[in-house]
Amino acid sequence: MIEENTKFIKNKARELGFSSIGISKARHLHEEENKFEKWLSQGYQGSMKYLEKNLDKRLDPRKLVPGSKSIISLSFNYYPKQNIDKKNNFIISKYAYGKDYHKVIRKKLKKLFECIKEKIGDVDGRVFVDSAPVHERAWAKLSGLGWIGKNSLLINERKGSYFFLAEIICDLELEYDSPTPNRCGKCTRCIDACPTDAITSAQVINANKCISYLTIENKKEIPIEFKDNLNDAIFGCDICQDVCPWNKFSKPHNEEKFIPKNEITSLKKNDWIELTEETFNRIFEGSAIKRTKYEGIIRNIKAAN
Repeated sequence: MIEENTKFIKNKARELGFSSIGISKARHLHEEENKFEKWLSQGYQGSMKYLEKNLDKRLDPRKLVPGSKSIISLSFNYYPKQNIDKKNNFIISKYAYGKDYHKVIRKKLKKLFECIKEKIGDVDGRVFVDSAPVHERAWAKLSGLGWIGKNSLLINERKGSYFFLAEIICDLELEYDSPTPNRCGKCTRCIDACPTDAITSAQVINANKCISYLTIENKKEIPIEFKDNLNDAIFGCDICQDVCPWNKFSKPHNEEKFIPKNEITSLKKNDWIELTEETFNRIFEGSAIKRTKYEGIIRNIKAAN
């Protein structure tokens, strides 16, 4: 029954468009505890104070979802067929080209969980898409979806790193997968390419220097010392992924909702500079870019220009 249930879940996940799926046993992440606490003690989380809360649940999903036995980790590709023109233009991260991934993937994840309950019966659990205190990259690594690269992102040897992560934490006993070896080797391209030196060492990111953090999570003014290094980025940053050799294996996604609107792809530098709040709200309705709000985008434009 365990083997049959595992096979059903994996097949159904692929039917729903997920790129990869792996499963690990729910337990306390002892191997991550010291690393995470040290990272927090160095203040590398910046203003993301939510990362300091619920450490017990972040490190042990059984405290987040009582009775849980398995973490089903999934990836969903967002690599675009075509990049938005970067010539003399401001840059937004590829993950934000289309509709907000939280809503798109959550809908698919809920559908998968419904199918599991219909097939198997009384299953208790919760779905997560970059939400709640879930140590998603650690679970994805343990589930065999890839390894943690020096840029701290999960890398898959056949798919690169342009994918979202999601989880179902449930009380089902399933077959568990094994981690894959770290294949970064001596490569330091991501570290060398980071314009703000945010990657302090392998797998350690100082968010206070990270362009993604500075243009999204950060609510204050962008420090003047970073303004010359933003490289026209106004929402997120893909530099450490763009230079990663493993992303030569990235293939374009097939998710219609991740395709950017023509109104977004046609925006040029001057259009961004003259962007009104009304136009911003209309063009980016349902987009992850709304997360920064209009004031945040204008702040980023001024800093990058």
